[in-house]
Amino acid sequence: MTLENEQLNNPLHGLKLDTLLDELLEQYGFEILAEYTNINCFKNKPSVVSSLKFLRKTEWAREKMERFYLYEFKNLPKADDVQYEIPPRLRVIPSYQKPKDPAVLILGQAPPPVIRSSNFSDDKPSPRGRDNRSDSRKGNNERGFSRRTEKPEQSRPTDVPSNPYGNSPK
Repeated sequence: MTLENEQLNNPLHGLKLDTLLDELLEQYGFEILAEYTNINCFKNKPSVVSSLKFLRKTEWAREKMERFYLYEFKNLPKADDVQYEIPPRLRVIPSYQKPKDPAVLILGQAPPPVIRSSNFSDDKPSPRGRDNRSDSRKGNNERGFSRRTEKPEQSRPTDVPSNPYGNSPK
């Protein structure tokens, strides 16, 4: 069986991004998409043109929309961990799984985002070299630098003149 034959069951096969976005907007609207996908192009002054521009440029956002389309709009069973790592357009969807009616989503009831990728764990440092563990930042600000709570006392030596240029007043 070729890859093309396997993709015939994939609802994303041959589907343009603008058609996908139009279908989702018709069913849910920008508010639901903003809440359930947590993508800013749907939150701040949303429009179809700006959203398409962002989704075409940003691979992670496009894949997130495609996952949302497959598992919320087409209401397919959730992918296992192995299939989840594959981009949605390349996933093989078994022929016995058929799209159902869109899921009913209610504004204000979106579940908190879940990170399913194994790239971010508490034992490994993050890709930027910072430590992800929360205990390493106790007492530090958001960038990891400690803050002074008291101002250091400024004492001046007595032999230093008050004029910094050393000129004596005449």
